[in-house]
Amino acid sequence: MIIAASFFEELKHVLGSIVNGFLNVAFTGSLLLTIAMVGSIVWYSKRRPVGAPLSWGQAMAASLYVTFILVWFFGVVPDRWLNYAEGSLEMRSDAILAGPGSTGWFQDLPVRISKATVSDFVTVNIYMIGVVVTVAMWAVWQGRGKTDTDAVERSNYGRPLVKG
Repeated sequence: MIIAASFFEELKHVLGSIVNGFLNVAFTGSLLLTIAMVGSIVWYSKRRPVGAPLSWGQAMAASLYVTFILVWFFGVVPDRWLNYAEGSLEMRSDAILAGPGSTGWFQDLPVRISKATVSDFVTVNIYMIGVVVTVAMWAVWQGRGKTDTDAVERSNYGRPLVKG
């Protein structure tokens, strides 16, 4: 069992491991590919006119692209993180940070928190970021081409003042 002298040393190790997670080629590469693919949607949404006709082939290619992004971000990226965390970082369930069996300040907590718990927490946050980015991308795509209209003077009751 890997137990350091204090909770803060363990916490420093765990946070350092999360930061070092970006040094892993598989995890960082999959994350960078996801960012590039999402960025290409933003770039294309600014170029494509609203209401432009879409052929059957273009629709199929776009749906394949979006499906690939979703599978990639919700499947590959968390898998690469979990493999790295359980492998090289040794964020196992027997390495206890807080609770019964730990050393340091938080050994009296009734809840046991292990390094595997922290690894799973990072994975859940990857999924939450994925959901937020997915909704944001739909909003960007649906909001393309919309511009702010000129502000019209309004009456005290909220109706636009129009001179006849």
